[in-house]
Amino acid sequence: MAKSFLKTSELVRDEIETLITSALKFKSSEDQSQPLAGKSVALVFFNPSLRTRASMQVGIYELGGNAVVLEPGGTSWTLEHREGVVMDSDKTEHVAEFVRVLGRYCVAIGVRTFAALEKWEEERLDPILNAFAKYSDVPIINLESAMHHPCQAMADMMTIRERLGEGRKKVLLTWAWHPKPLPMAVPNSFALAAAQMGHDLVIAHPAGYELDDELIEETRKQAAAAGGSVTISNDVESAFDGVDVVYAKSWGSKNFYGAPDQDISARAPYRDKWIVDEAKMARANSAIFMHCLPVRRNVIVTDGVIDSSSSVVIEEAENRLHVQKAIMAHLLEGN
Repeated sequence: MAKSFLKTSELVRDEIETLITSALKFKSSEDQSQPLAGKSVALVFFNPSLRTRASMQVGIYELGGNAVVLEPGGTSWTLEHREGVVMDSDKTEHVAEFVRVLGRYCVAIGVRTFAALEKWEEERLDPILNAFAKYSDVPIINLESAMHHPCQAMADMMTIRERLGEGRKKVLLTWAWHPKPLPMAVPNSFALAAAQMGHDLVIAHPAGYELDDELIEETRKQAAAAGGSVTISNDVESAFDGVDVVYAKSWGSKNFYGAPDQDISARAPYRDKWIVDEAKMARANSAIFMHCLPVRRNVIVTDGVIDSSSSVVIEEAENRLHVQKAIMAHLLEGN
């Protein structure tokens, strides 16, 4: 594996398969090893978290280690990540020192930093995550950045494997209405990982809510290499036809980055149409329903769907724990 875990496209298919197999062994208790015994892992949270924070802390503990949780601007100093900046404003410490100091205490650093949804051309380059990776001498684990959420995507692929078995599946990633614009990290990573696994991926969204062009280009490249396909649809009804997996997620438009009021106005017509409901699920091939959580009920998905036997959102959340244990174990083994 690579030194760090920043996005799934840095892994080859065999490495993804190895991590899923390892995660399944941790889940079944077949693997009870503790490669973190006597060691600490730092978890740096710029943003709120439930599943990521809890699953990482529990996972580190179950691997025998100690979690050091830091919240810049809260439980630690405010951080500057830009190069060559004159630090005479509200930032107290530079990532250059912060990361290298943590590396003297800890064997790995997890970092969670959302997109601010202010400057598209800057944020699409993941500047904060890449600053951590640049200065760190220990592995960096991406716990969600402006553009990627690879731990979630790995848990998603593990869940599909558990529920539907191996082999090529028809997978739908559908945009859903939400009262405000959200980052693209989850849909980006889900699309990329599904393509790497060789699934036939359908990405459905209204016109104007396209994902990043380079991300889509990379997704198509990965799908072709793995024997899968990528189809883009603006039809929220027909996109469900015959799919095995329905993954719902809202995201903001890059056309309105830094202008949330314009985005909210643009998405208003889609409120009642772009929701996962029983009628749309009936068009699918007895599909499972997936969402990364937290989810707004009867906004993203109806109660009838999320509470049905086809919903795997709780299993999906549990699998974050197991797959992150696998990621940490393999990262440290390789370093």
